[in-house]
Amino acid sequence: MAQPPLSQAIRRLEAAVGCSLLTRTSRSVRLTPAGAAFLERARRTLRTVEEDIHEARSIGLGQAGRLNVGFVGSGMLTTLPGILSRYVAAFPAVQLQLHESFTARVIAGLLGGEVDAGIVRDAEPVDGLVATPMLSEPYVAVLPSDHPHAGDSSMSVAGLADTPFVYPPRQAGARAFEKPLALCEEHGFRPRVAHEASHWLTILRLVGAGLGVSIAPACVRNIATADVSCVALREAPVVSELEFMHRVGEHRPIVHAFGQIATQG
Repeated sequence: MAQPPLSQAIRRLEAAVGCSLLTRTSRSVRLTPAGAAFLERARRTLRTVEEDIHEARSIGLGQAGRLNVGFVGSGMLTTLPGILSRYVAAFPAVQLQLHESFTARVIAGLLGGEVDAGIVRDAEPVDGLVATPMLSEPYVAVLPSDHPHAGDSSMSVAGLADTPFVYPPRQAGARAFEKPLALCEEHGFRPRVAHEASHWLTILRLVGAGLGVSIAPACVRNIATADVSCVALREAPVVSELEFMHRVGEHRPIVHAFGQIATQG
């Protein structure tokens, strides 16, 4: 900047501040005490602006901010822990908040705005939400270790007829509740649900105690103990599906970045 416009700019700044910022002589120009204080604060302001720009850019790219994710507990028996690990490593500045629940509650959280993204199992189509497949897995029979089919490599669903079931409640997710029961109906029976439990670990422990049998996603093998046997089911084409879910019209990069990692497995 040439000298005349620079001098004019300084005079306008001093007029705005209301005092002299520079002491001028024929040989030098020095900061007044007010000028020195103003300079330090100006530098501080520039640093803050630079930080604000960096933060805004990071948020715009999905690299910072807060992300609330609702998930079904059975997802932790699949690839979900690895997905979360990769996301945290890729986006360390994001405040990831996890909320374990049931499919129905995760959907309610998405619709109500309490969560930004969801990992659900066997969800029905919901107006206002978009679901993207993450993985599919077969169902297995969950049997007490002394069951006649416990040592088999596979069995027919018909082998579960006339046996009480230990099963998740319908309110956890209507479609997840009905899909395994539909397998039973295809083989001529609808089981009697003798006991309900909200978590697969509880269900497996009740089966191991001899209170019934169950049909579960194959991932429950990861928590099966010695008193339980998980046997593959023959003639059972229906599979359980884990899905990533978000709201229709979701445009935030932070949500889409998580979804990209989640759906890549």
